[in-house]
Amino acid sequence: MTCHLMAGAALAATMGLASTAQAYDLRFGHGGTEDTAYQLGAEKFQELLTEKTDGDLGVQIMGNSVLGHETEMFEQQMAGALDMSIINPGLITDFSSTANVFSIPFLYRDVQHWQTVLDGEVGREIADRITDETGVKVLAFFGGGKRQIVSIRPLESLDDLEGMKLRTNPTKPLIAAWSALGAEPTVMAWKEIYTGLQLGAIDGLLNEAEWIHRMRFHEVAPHIGLSQHDITVRLLTMSEMTWERLDDEQQQAVMAAAQEAAGYARQIQLDQDAEALDQLVEEGATLHELDREHMQAIVKEPLADVIDDMGLTDLYRKIIDAS
Repeated sequence: MTCHLMAGAALAATMGLASTAQAYDLRFGHGGTEDTAYQLGAEKFQELLTEKTDGDLGVQIMGNSVLGHETEMFEQQMAGALDMSIINPGLITDFSSTANVFSIPFLYRDVQHWQTVLDGEVGREIADRITDETGVKVLAFFGGGKRQIVSIRPLESLDDLEGMKLRTNPTKPLIAAWSALGAEPTVMAWKEIYTGLQLGAIDGLLNEAEWIHRMRFHEVAPHIGLSQHDITVRLLTMSEMTWERLDDEQQQAVMAAAQEAAGYARQIQLDQDAEALDQLVEEGATLHELDREHMQAIVKEPLADVIDDMGLTDLYRKIIDAS
């Protein structure tokens, strides 16, 4: 699709004018490199959509953050300047209070429960609420990295969390949960973490195996506590302006391709996560099993208060009860 056609279509959508469906490419931006589940999932979506629409809808993939940071790409979708992207929900909580639900630790019993939530009725409700709040349509969910504790010292028991300066994202659920477990949640810029571990400014952080390995955090913090306190969720999104200029058949094809590509991308992410954990062990990291049930019991009440304050109790209960 040429720049002139894109601009015209966006203008027509903005002005609420009816536009005739025509063959063109959707611009799909994301922040992943070529070897990530982001890119592989986007390629699967591209393949499926082209197939389902007999080439009427194509996809132009623009990865590696060439269109900007995820928050910027989300804002571009809100304005109708970008068709699609993959978004970390933690980055859009200023636009969607519902997106905060994915920052709650110990939300899923296991991978099967996580899959059930994302593919079921509660996942659709969350998607629709974020869509209503932002004007960006959530088509499906990518993700699959299991978050663990990375530590400069051994984690033989939960007592070892006491007084631990733990780098976390500054969200209320995380601060409440890790404070209840005895740690001292600490804010530190992403690019400063490695040096912060070296200098003892922090004792550890929360991260998934893929990024522990990519950032070489295990070189200075070789102990990994298997808390599995979160499984990442990423939103596969489309500008509502784009969605509204598709005809019914195209919308159905987009949604079907999105759902199928999301399942594919999640499995890739789960596989990459397990592979990265094996690589960390091969490179000298020590894994420590932690009592997740005991951790969940400790954080239950402090989390309940925060979840209630955020107005997310109804969604939280639906997620917990999903089966």
